[in-house]
Parts: sequence; C-alpha cells; structure tokens
Amino acid sequence: MNKDTVKGTVDDVAGRTKRQIGEWTGDTNAQVEGAAQQLKGKTEKVVGSVKDAARDFKSDVERDREKAKEREAESKHAGVGRG
Repeated sequence: MNKDTVKGTVDDVAGRTKRQIGEWTGDTNAQVEGAAQQLKGKTEKVVGSVKDAARDFKSDVERDREKAKEREAESKHAGVGRG
C-alpha cells in the first residue's frame, strides 16, 4: 500500500460521508461535492494499485534476473575441469 491508496481511501470515506449527510439534510450541493470527492478517492486508489503492481512487477523481474545470473554462473562453474 502506498500514499495514493491511503489518501484515496480517506477521500472516498470523507466523500461518502459528505454525500450521505447531504442526502439526509436535502443539501444537493453537499451531495454533489461528496460524490465528486468519492470519485477522486476511487481514482487515487486505482492509481495507488497500479503503482503497487508496477513496483511488484519490477521486483519480480529483478529477482528473476538474479536467479538467471546465478544459474548461469553455476553452469559455468560445473563445466570447469571437465574434458
């Protein structure tokens, strides 16, 4: 989880609360503002999820490269002295 995901969750909850209060009081302006803040929060959460996925993918690629280098070094080492 990153700061975008956390901020998105906060905005989503705050927007939902503002929208609900607007519905209870009949304040259409609060309803619209709340809905907009909810949308902003959901967007931030998606951005955060994409960033997390990209970071995880990069880590996986780096780990796979290291494993491949280790296997290559082991195979070279195993081939030394034969012949």
